[in-house]
Amino acid sequence: MVISGLGLFGFMVVAWLFSADRRRVNWRVIFWGLLLQFSFAAFIFLIPVGSRFFLALNDFVVMILDCAARGSEFAFGPLARGPGREGSIGFILAFQALPTIIFFSALISLLYYCQVMPFIIRLFARVFTWLMKISGAEALVVASNVFVGVESAFTVKPHIDKMTKSELCTMLTAGMATVGSNVLALYVLTLRDVFPTIAGHLVSATLLSAPAAIIMAKLIYPESESPETLGKDVRPHYEKPDNVFVAIIEGSQEGVKVILSIAALLIAVLGLTALVDMFLGMVSAKLSLKLLLSYLAYPFTLMLGVTPADVPNVAILIGEKLVLTEVVAYQDLSVMLADGVLVSKRSAIIATYALCGFTHVASMAIFVGGITALAPKRTKDISRVALRALLAATLACMMTGSVAGIFYTGETLLF
Repeated sequence: MVISGLGLFGFMVVAWLFSADRRRVNWRVIFWGLLLQFSFAAFIFLIPVGSRFFLALNDFVVMILDCAARGSEFAFGPLARGPGREGSIGFILAFQALPTIIFFSALISLLYYCQVMPFIIRLFARVFTWLMKISGAEALVVASNVFVGVESAFTVKPHIDKMTKSELCTMLTAGMATVGSNVLALYVLTLRDVFPTIAGHLVSATLLSAPAAIIMAKLIYPESESPETLGKDVRPHYEKPDNVFVAIIEGSQEGVKVILSIAALLIAVLGLTALVDMFLGMVSAKLSLKLLLSYLAYPFTLMLGVTPADVPNVAILIGEKLVLTEVVAYQDLSVMLADGVLVSKRSAIIATYALCGFTHVASMAIFVGGITALAPKRTKDISRVALRALLAATLACMMTGSVAGIFYTGETLLF
């Protein structure tokens, strides 16, 4: 707990050291961001009613995933049946996990059409705007990122052209530090057989990462201009489909695009990694890209407060996420849990929270491309803040892992 607490502030110090202007840091944002994180973490980990709520949420997410599996099984038959189910031939990412993204994209689109999602997003945004005194536009996009991915930029489309560089950095940071519900379903399916309560933890991780993203973005790129929507309540921009069927169709099509992006990314990245490993193997049989990345991530893993015996293995997960994506990291975490490689549950919990985000180079390119497509005039500014946003998002995920380590007791109902 103590190491996790020191690590939490250590990550903020790193962000401050890389700040674009250390003198302009708004400490009100930092204070309220920390208070929101601690309050939410205490509700989840320490208060019995909070733990029961997230256990119920976990069960609800699992039930929705089972509904999503019906469509996959109809389309792909035995290939879509996960391990442990009658007729299953084992876990196949392409037929069991990726198709759930289509279902969740359609569901979110339906909730948008029914005005449920805009109401929830606006509620979250009001909390961020009121407590942290940030602009309504950036608060809205941060809140939106808790539920959807790169498409969250659409909620503030009319405002992007007039956003300050700090707001743009916050937008990118929030996109990479959190995960949308459609991709979150992929992680749940990857881990639920070895980690039954994973859905509840992943939902809480992405909620904790929202204020963490604001903290890190404002430390690394403090506001030095006057945001147009500062302190204002901004309504989500939403082009409503003609009817509910069109909403479902459009949501499904967006899901297909996400699947193709993930599949293409994994094929390219894993193939290139194998190529790098081949050349490293010529130097030494023990060398690999995963090993080199684990050395880079080792000090950050120590700061998370992971059980000392598990630091080398968790460092591998943290390191490979930077290049191989969190999908591969969560798959490796699943294997570690199944094989009993990790010594303690504490390490598994902290790793789960720290890995929950799109913090890798490929993701940065996806978010930069998506936002510049909506505001071509801001391409230069968005590109300039992109690397700082990637660093801020990475530190935000580390911060979320530290918060989990601070509040982990081993006695909560979630474990």
